[in-house]
Amino acid sequence: MSAKLQANLNCMDIVFDIPDDLVSSVRNKKRWHLALASVNSSRALLSLFGQVIAKNERKFSPISSDIFGNSTSKNVSTFSEVECVVDIDKPQGASYFSNVDQLILSRLVKEKSLEGLAKLGGVEGIAASLRTDVQQGVNDDVEGTLRRKEAFGTNTYLKPPTKSLFHFVCEAFKDPTILILLVCAALSLGFGVKENGLNDGWYDGGSIFVAVFLVISVSAISNFRQNKQFDRLSRISSNILVEVVRNGRRQQISIFEIVVGDVVCLKIGDQVPADGLFIEGHSLQVDESSMTGESNHVEVSKDRHPFVFSGTKVADGYAKMLVTSVGMSTTWGEMMSTISCSPDEQTPLQARLNKLTSSIGKVGLAVAFLVLVVLLVRYFTGNTRDGMGTKSSMEIRLELMM
Repeated sequence: MSAKLQANLNCMDIVFDIPDDLVSSVRNKKRWHLALASVNSSRALLSLFGQVIAKNERKFSPISSDIFGNSTSKNVSTFSEVECVVDIDKPQGASYFSNVDQLILSRLVKEKSLEGLAKLGGVEGIAASLRTDVQQGVNDDVEGTLRRKEAFGTNTYLKPPTKSLFHFVCEAFKDPTILILLVCAALSLGFGVKENGLNDGWYDGGSIFVAVFLVISVSAISNFRQNKQFDRLSRISSNILVEVVRNGRRQQISIFEIVVGDVVCLKIGDQVPADGLFIEGHSLQVDESSMTGESNHVEVSKDRHPFVFSGTKVADGYAKMLVTSVGMSTTWGEMMSTISCSPDEQTPLQARLNKLTSSIGKVGLAVAFLVLVVLLVRYFTGNTRDGMGTKSSMEIRLELMM
């Protein structure tokens, strides 16, 4: 028995007698695994950082660097040095259109780059890249139109959210007159209950509270209904019809249905529905005062100035234009997105009315304060009795308050 136990102990010694070189190799493998994990983590972080930079650069395309110069080449060189590949998610319809993307088309019109237009083959070259015929227009079906919307966006703009009824109720409480009335109602209710008890002392203060509640309710409901009507009229007025060429024939569609690649027909008085390029026409002049503030009309021609901007109006002539950017990708959309729309923004009429009511309120408060001062002076000087020597009602109330 002792021999067997001794043999087992010897076997255990052999098993646990691990060489030092084997232990060191295991440690080295662990270090290599840690180093590999660190490298993979660093690459993952760099890739994520590259995606963020790429999205901030509005999906940088190497083609735009060749056309407009290498203004964004710093970011590309930075990631090429660490051999980090950035995969940018493109819309599903972007692969359908070759050689152009939304960034190229937007920069082309915004920067008025004749050199970039020439590198892309002119208006005809861009039309070919957009799978559009300058004479026949877009020949897509419903699926093709959806593909264009996925690749370049829709011709809609971001609007502020509709104000709720609670918002107008809160706005009514910001009126100084309402606040003063509420304070007076609270004081009147407190003094009335203290003097006459709860059953008979709440009449004056309660009446003021009811009046203030009615004023706030009527004002908030009226402003809420007017705001809804204004939004409805704004949607109806902005939904104008635009004449385009599709499948070889002219037709009128809603301005919201225009897509990149459409051929739009412009005439005097029309509003330019999107950014685009001049195809053909005669003596086209547009009013760009809504964008530049200058009242001078800009002449648009195919050779010197073929760029047309959304939001402008046709002052003279007629023409056909190729749509290159729609919605928030246009110059007008970008300008509207940069303008901070304040929630307290008012129309000129509202500003003048508020100024008038504020002035009237200030005059009323000044007169009331002056009357209070005169009555207090008369009270403390003993001149509060009438000609018969009786106490006035004001003296009685002041004595009760004191």
